[in-house]
Amino acid sequence: MAMSAAGQTKTPPTRAELVGHFLVIWDIEQARSVYKLGFYGKPLGIPKPKGAEFDAPLILDLIEGLYLVERGLITVYEGPSAREVSPEELRGIGRRIHTDFDLKYAVYKDLRDSGLVVTTGIKFGCDFAVYRRGPGLEHAPFLVSVRKPSDSITAPEIVRAGRLATTVRKRFVIALVDEKTGDVKYLMFKWFRA
Repeated sequence: MAMSAAGQTKTPPTRAELVGHFLVIWDIEQARSVYKLGFYGKPLGIPKPKGAEFDAPLILDLIEGLYLVERGLITVYEGPSAREVSPEELRGIGRRIHTDFDLKYAVYKDLRDSGLVVTTGIKFGCDFAVYRRGPGLEHAPFLVSVRKPSDSITAPEIVRAGRLATTVRKRFVIALVDEKTGDVKYLMFKWFRA
């Protein structure tokens, strides 16, 4: 354990292994601790965990892993030599695997920094499902699709997304990321009957 400037012991960051394009926290106690920080990751083999009392490794995607690395909460290593993987390397892997990784990460970071819980929105056909309190405590009230301000979106795409969001009782949000400044703006659609 390291000592902080105030002389208190400081717990070292949790270790996560880079496996393919996911991060795995193998130690069960550490996996539970990271999950408890804000519903980060998915316990292996448990699609809908009921709290953090699971007995499984925790799988993190690259976006949430990078966020945790940047906050000093986890360190990432790979291979038999346990070589440490830098945030820049994680970002590079993310860019190779995900379209617009930097834009999605900017939105993820902005939402997390605002105190919201962010999970993948793939089952809803969007980038993120966003919660105020967390999965298992509520249904995600928002579905977020990440776009560049220069992107075009057709009326049928908006209607399709709005109908899906309304069907699952969620609000459809488009997050626009300025590629030069990294600023994020949100457009929320509210549907009503005429």
